[in-house]
Amino acid sequence: MASAETAAEHERILREIESTDTNCIGPTLRSVYDGQEHGLFMDKLEGRIRNHDREIEKMCNHHFQGFVDSITELLKVRGEAQKLKCQVTETNQKLQNDGKELLTSMDELRQCRLQQRNIATTIDKLTHCLPVLEMYSKLQEQMRAKRYYPALRTLEHLEESCLPQAGSYRFCTIMAENIPRLRTHIRDVSMSDLKDFLESIRKHSDKIGETAMKQAQVQIARDNAVTSQQRSASGRRIRKEMCLGTKVDRNGSNPFSEKDSGILDVEDEEENEIPGAQDLVDFSPVYRCLHIYTVLGARDTFENYYRKQRRKQARLVLQPHSNMSYCTDPDLILDLKNLIVLFADTLQGYGFPVNQLFDMLLEMRDQYGEILLKKWNQSFRQILDQDNYSPIPVASPEEYQRIACQFPFQDPELDKIPFPKKLPFSEFVPKVYSQLKEFIYACLKYSEDLHLSSTEIDDMIRKSTNLLLTRTLSHCLQYAIKKKNVGLAELVQIIINTTHLEQSCHYLEEFISNITNVPPDTINATKLYGTSTFKDARHAAEEEIYTNLNQKIDQFLQLADYDWTAAQGGAQASDYLSDLIAFLCSTFAVFTHLPGNAIEHATLPGKVAQTACMSACKHLSTSLLQLLLEADVRQVSMGALQQFNVDVKECERFARAGPVPGFQGDTLLLAFIDLRQLLDLFTQWDWSTYLADYGRPTCKYLRVNPHTALALLEKISRSMKDTSRKNNMFAQFRKNERDKQKLIDTVVKQLRNLIATNQA
Repeated sequence: MASAETAAEHERILREIESTDTNCIGPTLRSVYDGQEHGLFMDKLEGRIRNHDREIEKMCNHHFQGFVDSITELLKVRGEAQKLKCQVTETNQKLQNDGKELLTSMDELRQCRLQQRNIATTIDKLTHCLPVLEMYSKLQEQMRAKRYYPALRTLEHLEESCLPQAGSYRFCTIMAENIPRLRTHIRDVSMSDLKDFLESIRKHSDKIGETAMKQAQVQIARDNAVTSQQRSASGRRIRKEMCLGTKVDRNGSNPFSEKDSGILDVEDEEENEIPGAQDLVDFSPVYRCLHIYTVLGARDTFENYYRKQRRKQARLVLQPHSNMSYCTDPDLILDLKNLIVLFADTLQGYGFPVNQLFDMLLEMRDQYGEILLKKWNQSFRQILDQDNYSPIPVASPEEYQRIACQFPFQDPELDKIPFPKKLPFSEFVPKVYSQLKEFIYACLKYSEDLHLSSTEIDDMIRKSTNLLLTRTLSHCLQYAIKKKNVGLAELVQIIINTTHLEQSCHYLEEFISNITNVPPDTINATKLYGTSTFKDARHAAEEEIYTNLNQKIDQFLQLADYDWTAAQGGAQASDYLSDLIAFLCSTFAVFTHLPGNAIEHATLPGKVAQTACMSACKHLSTSLLQLLLEADVRQVSMGALQQFNVDVKECERFARAGPVPGFQGDTLLLAFIDLRQLLDLFTQWDWSTYLADYGRPTCKYLRVNPHTALALLEKISRSMKDTSRKNNMFAQFRKNERDKQKLIDTVVKQLRNLIATNQA
């Protein structure tokens, strides 16, 4: 079995040797020598070699004759081949000799074709390069001529069109590398020109602005030539209303005087042609720089820089000086407003928006109004301080006409009185009225040339005038009324003056309508608050009269010195009360002798006097009752009560005498009714009637309060209990003291029960 496997393995190795490249039989032979049967393998190999040799011999024997025949034929052909070789050699030599000239001609033709191709290529390249060179030459010429914007356009065309078509030559590379530097140079040069322009503008801005504003002022004057006649007619109408003596401002200037607060005198300049501001400014550096930066894609950079620099210049020009204080001069603000209006009109003529400037002027209007109010506050105070608060004496018709021109006053009855005569109001009435008109004119001056409608101007003037009336004039009148040492006569004159000023308010309405050409009955038209202002001032003066009278009464009452333990009262009124009655009589005589009984306000002093008299009597009655019921007064004798009763009778005698005409019957006596019923109750000792009829409408002592009666009765009771007093009111009835004290205690108890019942 082992020999069969060995034989098969040897057979496989032999086949592998036969079929494998000799370079790779090393591993095969090694496997034979590694085994134990290499001898047997060698025998088999020898046998296989002998078999192959026999096959080769058979093959050679089979083809030998054919090989011999082939060699024989080959030998025959060799001679002919030698001949053919000689012929080919000769023919080749002839061909080489003949083709040498052709090769020379072909080489010359090739060289000519190559040169021709090079020439065509060169022409083509030059065709593409010449525009680049021409364009670059044009660029250099433009740069030398400082035509930077065309140079920048040429540079852009050179970079985007010419250089890409020319190809990648060295000079093209140099040009391409030089393009950014040229752009930077152009940008820097244009910016330098712009900076020079800005510097020049800064130096000559005053002259340029002056020229532009002169030109605008001339144009405005020409545009207003048609309306000037209408203004003159309106001015004549208003001046006629104001009369020739009316002055609008304190310097004596007329409100319609053509006082020019601008820069240029139009009449002088119309003779010579005024050059335009655009003729003085060359904006080409700005436009050139703008175009250059636009092409460079840096338009935003240019705009930001230019605006920033111009804004800095504007702030430098418009920045106020460090020592400029808050403006309080309305004339200066008016001049400033006129300059701003002219400046705005100038800008508008060049196409700039000016809405913000006019908005600023409207804001300045409020400041102007406040300054006017402060100025007029001083004027009103000065007028009120310098006034004598006496009726104006008029000695001649000229004086009367002068005052009538300042203040719209009409009194047919007064006109019938021969000269000399007195007007009912004092000097501050026409002066205040003139100041009101001056204020209206001052407001009108500011509203001119603000491009406002007549309705807006009318509304502005009316609102400003209302502020003057309700705030400034009202405060000044209150100041005049409330200041110290003002007398009753002055207060009465203030009442008369404010009445006349109140009646003149509708004339102010008409005055404003005339200067603004807006009818007073226009819908939504602002109404003047002068009527309420003067009414409030009049009421304040009336209240001040009442307050002063009451304070004077209190001063007299402080002099009262009653002996509350007196056994017997006097037959005459107390000295302090006599002096008080004399003062009241003289005071109300001032009201009675006031002039003016033919006009509507003539009844006013009578009404004021009646109210003041009634108020004084009520205050006196109340003060006397408080004096009687003071907590410090612990005891009141019947003698003291009798003296007190005499004083009250003196007050009633004053009321009954009618110190002020106009009271019906015993109306003034009603001020003392509470005191009278209380004193009658105690002097008549009519407690049974009081207690029986209390609460009935027909009660005899209806005005006696149980609390008041109880308080006074307790004071009298204490006085009776003080037995140490020799002048006791019940001393003559010593034997009945106990019964009377018991009666008082009974009344006190009944009064307390009555009070408790009413409270429940």
